[in-house]
Amino acid sequence: MKTVIPFIILFMLTYGYIKGVPVYEAFIEGAKEGMNITLRIFPYIVAMLLAVGMLRASGGLALIGLILKPVTVLLKVPEEILPLIIMKPLSGSGALGVLADILKRVGPDSLTGIIACTIISSTETIFYTITVYFGSIGIKNIRHTLMAALMADITAIIVAIAICSRMFG
Repeated sequence: MKTVIPFIILFMLTYGYIKGVPVYEAFIEGAKEGMNITLRIFPYIVAMLLAVGMLRASGGLALIGLILKPVTVLLKVPEEILPLIIMKPLSGSGALGVLADILKRVGPDSLTGIIACTIISSTETIFYTITVYFGSIGIKNIRHTLMAALMADITAIIVAIAICSRMFG
């Protein structure tokens, strides 16, 4: 696979040259635009990372888990995956840390481990993604997108638990 990349780059350079595109200048303009986008979304990313860090450090994540425990018991959601369900929409790296902790405690071949792996691979870091994409183009009203994304994540979590419980439980 590594050997394909130089050919792709060579193809793009050749194609651009044949079409009369000033390739180097176009690259520089694209890099400038990328830097501008980075500068525009940087405050949103910092705010998101700060909020996630504060949530974990303050014990807010544990408090949310405690509040939601009656619902998870009723729905037969394994208690160990609740922090993962809460963290995944906020932070991919935070969710991976929670997943590593789950797998260390219960093992990757346990039903809880399989459900946790399925959830992490079938859900999205909603708030981070919305922050980056909408922040880069200046959209501030995210209400409908957020609701649709949360509904998709909830559906993925329910289906992951149901299918894994049925197949591996």
